[in-house]
Amino acid sequence: MSGLDMELASGIAAFEAKEFARARQLLEPLAEQGEPGAQYRFAVMAQVGLGMVKNCATAVKWMRAAAEQGYALAQHGLGFMYFQGECTKSDAAEAAKWFRLAAEQGLAGSQSTLAMMYEKGVGVERDPVEAAKWLLASEDSPGAPPATS
Repeated sequence: MSGLDMELASGIAAFEAKEFARARQLLEPLAEQGEPGAQYRFAVMAQVGLGMVKNCATAVKWMRAAAEQGYALAQHGLGFMYFQGECTKSDAAEAAKWFRLAAEQGLAGSQSTLAMMYEKGVGVERDPVEAAKWLLASEDSPGAPPATS
């Protein structure tokens, strides 16, 4: 494991242990270097105010940076920000774009959210076939709750 991988693993471990001051110390430099896993976690910390004062501009900056690199959790996170209007103005169409990118990578939460958006016509044209497709995909994704019959 390289030094960079060790630093990232240590930063993620601190984040998961809720040692946010330590996580910030380890993750912020890695985020600056372009590491999407660090960018995503640093964005979450800024979004909620973990180990730092809540900072929406920082949260959006890093969430978008990781999302644009194809990091599925960040794509979902950015979709959520636009969907809820959290740290940015509410934009259902922009939310759908990011949820779709994460859904295409197999993220069950994005798939089920996208299914609901198609079912209700939120941010996308109402499309029951597309809704069913994404709902089925979410039920088949790893970590999805078991389907009930």
